[in-house]
Amino acid sequence: MSVSVIREVLKDIPIPQMVRIRQKFDGTKLENPTAVLEQELKKPGTIDTIKPGQQVAVAVGSRGVANIAAFTKTTIDAIKQAGAHPFIVPCMGSHGGATAEGQREVLHHLGVTEEAMGAPIRSSMEVIKIDELPNGLPVYVDKYASEADAIVVINRVKPHTAFRGRIESGIMKMISIGLGKQKGAEACHQLGFKYMAENVPAMAKIMMEKLPIVFGVALVENAFDETCIVEVLPAAQVEEREEKLLEIAKARLPKILFDQIDVLVIDYIGKNISGDGMDPNITGRYPTPYAHGGPEVSKMIVLDLTPESHGNANGVGTADFTTQRLVNKTNWEGTYMNGLTSTVCAPTKQATTLENDYYAIKAAVKTCNILDYTKCRIVRIQDTLHLGEIEISVNLLEEAKQHADIEILTEPYDLPFNSEGNLR
Repeated sequence: MSVSVIREVLKDIPIPQMVRIRQKFDGTKLENPTAVLEQELKKPGTIDTIKPGQQVAVAVGSRGVANIAAFTKTTIDAIKQAGAHPFIVPCMGSHGGATAEGQREVLHHLGVTEEAMGAPIRSSMEVIKIDELPNGLPVYVDKYASEADAIVVINRVKPHTAFRGRIESGIMKMISIGLGKQKGAEACHQLGFKYMAENVPAMAKIMMEKLPIVFGVALVENAFDETCIVEVLPAAQVEEREEKLLEIAKARLPKILFDQIDVLVIDYIGKNISGDGMDPNITGRYPTPYAHGGPEVSKMIVLDLTPESHGNANGVGTADFTTQRLVNKTNWEGTYMNGLTSTVCAPTKQATTLENDYYAIKAAVKTCNILDYTKCRIVRIQDTLHLGEIEISVNLLEEAKQHADIEILTEPYDLPFNSEGNLR
């Protein structure tokens, strides 16, 4: 079918006017999070366990964690002050196209470079098998980390996008899947997300017993992607405390304050935003049946890919529509590696692709299963990390006015498309 035929089919589909709103969430945050980390690192069982002359692996992941470069630098500086020799290990499963150089580049995008951190980055996909779970799954660890005298792990604690459990995303998942590199991630995912709530902590506990993991830097963010909690957890306290931090993180999670949406427009997806490109906890679209929550969305569009995602468009298949722009930026081999490793391949498929934003939005309106297209309930967000200010169609205006946590910021306006049919 030619582009002209699609244009003809969509030409009379209306795009309603939009209004900008502010959603109000608990904005409690740390004014000086690195200063809090410096104090936390003085707690017994943390930096005091590191001895002069030791080689210390600092595990850093691929997510767009707030202040990640500053937290990494603060941790490295403290290790140096203890007289030890820190080095950075990319701790990100199969991300960065499952290559050593790709993972180094992911860290670079996050501001974690050798020059800025004052420590070498040792990136390799080589792993050592250290044990097996009772169910037969192998337990792997990064070769460089396995040779270290001590290991420190830095990560954000938050709800997972594909399963529910006592332990979801955080220090223990970073150990089992991140430090395990592609092979470890593959092993942990092999039996599917149905068993992840058991396998993630089980693998992490074995690794903490057999490896010199001394402490984790656990971070919690508020609804505005800002650090609100920093805790340094000695290895023996990680599991118990992470469970409590997960409850706090779930309570702080932002959301779209509308239960039913005809069309959800997402400007950007990317691995730095969520493992699934966009957080299903926000969109209500999950890659597996083992997680739930969020709004009821009829049709979803993703328009573009973040540069930090390094071409990995995992999550695009969860959407109904995308743009040629996003498809052109996608490294499909790296994206498919994500599905091959996680065993969840639907999110790595190419969504129905339109030539630009204008026709992608029209296509979503046409297919959202309502009788009167002019009454389409549209929500547009930048990405699932930024939900403070969003756009809604005028059809949601009365509902928004009744909501105590919504402030109307503008009069109605037409979406601003440029000459190429993309949103400005």
